[in-house]
Amino acid sequence: MSRFFRQLGDSDSDTEESDEELLTSGDEDVPLPKPPQKLAKPTGMSQFLRTAGSDSSSSESESSSDDNESDEDDLGGGAKSDEDESDDEDVKRTIKSTKDKRLDEIEATGKVMDNALKINNWVVISAEFDKLLRLVQRQSNSAEPIPPFFVKTLTNLESSLNEAIAKEKEAKKKMNAMNARALNSMKQKIKKTLKEHEKEIQQYQADPDAFEREFIAHTQPAETVSARTKKSRQAIVDDGGDDKLQDEDHFTVVGKGGKAMQFTADAIFKTLKIVNEARGKKNTDRTEQIRILEKLLEVAVTSYQRLRVLLALVSSRFDFNTSTTNYMPVELWLAAQREVDQLISIVALDPSYVVQEHTDEYDELLERSPASEPDGVVRIRGSIISFVDRLDDEFTKSLQNIDPHGTEYVDRLKDEKVLYQTICRAQAYYEHSKQVEPLGRVVMRRLEHIYCKPDAVVGALESSLTSSDVRPNVVLTPASTTSNLIHRLCVHLYKVDNSLLRTRAMLSHVYHHALHNDFYTARDMLLMSHLQESIHSADVATQILYNRTVVQLGLCAFRCGLIKEAQATLQDIFATQRVKELLAQGVHQQRYQSQLSPEQERAERSRQLPFHMHINTELLEAAFLISSMLVEIPLLASIESEEQKRKVISKPFRRLLDFADRQVFTGPPESTRDHIMQASKALQDGEWEKCRDLVQSIKIWCLMPEAASVKDMLANRIQEQGLRTYLFTYAPYYSTLSLSLLSRSFSLPLRTVTSIISKMIWNEELSASLDQSTDTVVFHRIDHSRPQQLAQLISEKINALVEHNEKTLDSKFGGASGWGDRGDAKGEKREQTQERRGNRTRGALRGTRGRGSKFAQGLGNQMAEFSSQRAH
Repeated sequence: MSRFFRQLGDSDSDTEESDEELLTSGDEDVPLPKPPQKLAKPTGMSQFLRTAGSDSSSSESESSSDDNESDEDDLGGGAKSDEDESDDEDVKRTIKSTKDKRLDEIEATGKVMDNALKINNWVVISAEFDKLLRLVQRQSNSAEPIPPFFVKTLTNLESSLNEAIAKEKEAKKKMNAMNARALNSMKQKIKKTLKEHEKEIQQYQADPDAFEREFIAHTQPAETVSARTKKSRQAIVDDGGDDKLQDEDHFTVVGKGGKAMQFTADAIFKTLKIVNEARGKKNTDRTEQIRILEKLLEVAVTSYQRLRVLLALVSSRFDFNTSTTNYMPVELWLAAQREVDQLISIVALDPSYVVQEHTDEYDELLERSPASEPDGVVRIRGSIISFVDRLDDEFTKSLQNIDPHGTEYVDRLKDEKVLYQTICRAQAYYEHSKQVEPLGRVVMRRLEHIYCKPDAVVGALESSLTSSDVRPNVVLTPASTTSNLIHRLCVHLYKVDNSLLRTRAMLSHVYHHALHNDFYTARDMLLMSHLQESIHSADVATQILYNRTVVQLGLCAFRCGLIKEAQATLQDIFATQRVKELLAQGVHQQRYQSQLSPEQERAERSRQLPFHMHINTELLEAAFLISSMLVEIPLLASIESEEQKRKVISKPFRRLLDFADRQVFTGPPESTRDHIMQASKALQDGEWEKCRDLVQSIKIWCLMPEAASVKDMLANRIQEQGLRTYLFTYAPYYSTLSLSLLSRSFSLPLRTVTSIISKMIWNEELSASLDQSTDTVVFHRIDHSRPQQLAQLISEKINALVEHNEKTLDSKFGGASGWGDRGDAKGEKREQTQERRGNRTRGALRGTRGRGSKFAQGLGNQMAEFSSQRAH
């Protein structure tokens, strides 16, 4: 009968019995037995209530307890399930770890192979052996030792295989083809596996008991840790902190897979091997790895042990941050910097130890000393220069991501001093060990930290080397200058084989000369290097350095008062309207942003320079616009026809000037552009004093070095160009003009006025002559006929066409060269092009008297003749 119907029947019989007892209760004096307690008890009743029910039922008679037991047997699930649950709690449940399950599976596979050996079934043996190898490979991947059972099975299998092969040769009846193929396959597998585990097999055959004891010692700590019960854990929580500390004293630090970590000098290399094997894996705890290596560094005794641990520890610190966008935490960076310093100190003070990238193979588990090496030098595989590069890159990345307008940026920038000291110590080590390639790289790193800084900052960085125990050969002494230091570092880099380092050294050298107002030296070095011809094929970082160098050269020319040179130098970069992007000081946010993919934008942001290395773009724009103003305004005044107005020297300036001319109402100037545009209008009207005041009132000049001398220079240039503009504008209205009047009007010495007018007459910019007897300038009116005007116009158009054709020819034949490809053939082609250009220019300009013809006939011919002489 089913449980449902049995429970219904039982309940009916129980009610009938209870009714009969109620009817006879009045006639009998015997107390009635109580109903069973467990019938009214729910299934999920707590242990406390169950205990109370059992106490009350113990006071009943034996007959009532028998009845209760029979009732419990009849009830299908309620009360009986409670006792089952209480019994299950008393039974200890055993939970096996993954490692124990794997060991059990290895033993089970071995038993299956033993049974197959008894019946000579090599097909099963081959399949189970493959399974056994996979299990042992998992064991090795988990940094766990090889179990002795596997080694024992391997040796037994080898002997059984040899016996089976011998019997097969002597047997008259051969085994079937499938079994024979499996036997031959097992022969190859056994041979390969024996070779892979040759070391473990030798250890096992030498002393099997010791091999098993070592395996048990490695696996015992994991079992001890996993055998803790809930009761011991509860005791730790209830007893407080003291009991917890006492329990932790008995723990053994284990690695992945329960392998014991022994922090002793004897076990350093084994522990180091375990840490290196776990490096880079998915579930590796990097913080725990760093903590283990720090403990190993504390117990290291010999220099070799400390070097090995330091190389692993610094690498682990750099592995902590795997993101390419976030920077390394400052605490980790400082710890890595101190450890790199410690590493350099060991190898620099003890020449018998050398760290280099390429070494002979050596056993990493054995201690090495200079006495055991053939030449007395212990060579350790590693790369100090890669650590220095990573330190520098992480420092730059942190400055890129920190807000430059906060105090955190300044605090972080103070760490550059210790970084510079580390770079110089690495340079001293490579100079002593005579490693040429890393020495060039570390010298370039040092140069990049000082080439663009003022002398005071460089002196502060160099002062940190006085307290260092390891110093390079090239340092800044009180008797030498910063330029001498930069020169010696660059000369060293000019001699290396790496063309990229030579190029960057040249650009850094030019930048430093330009920063110190040595314009002509910087210009000559840049032109002699011919970098402008091949910089388009260089890497992006070198192109950025080239742009910064050219911009600094333009600022240098502006500070030196060379207005035309400054305008010509800054013209190319301002014509692109992407100044910040070309200088790596920001990503363009308007037109070009939509064309960048996310990967390109991330790469662009990673190339941005730190804020303290920026060149102020507003100051740069002010220098360019003022230079363009001093060049363009006299040119506009000298133009006589609309056709000539189309000749533009500076398109950005002409565009801003045209926009300012179209404005109906002009308010007081606010920005730098407003000041310069209103100053340009004042200069056009001959109001040089107003132009001077507007230019000098620009607030950006406070950021210019030697601002007072720059303002005085600009005042003189405005006076001179104001005089030129006045003469171009009002020459048609005068027949003679007094030099003394011009001198008083523009507050210039009479000698300066005479010099300016003489240059204008010599350059055929002004049709006039000087009368020294009366100190006047006499203007000559030349009226060209209509055919003469058209002939001059045609001549200018032909000149423009020739120039355009020559540029096209140069770009077609000379623009396809690669990076660093400057052969003699290309030099001859360039010289021939210049010679051809000079010859055509002479033929085209013969008989013309326009402005600029003197330059074409004079300096242009001289350059062509010089080029032809050099070619011959």
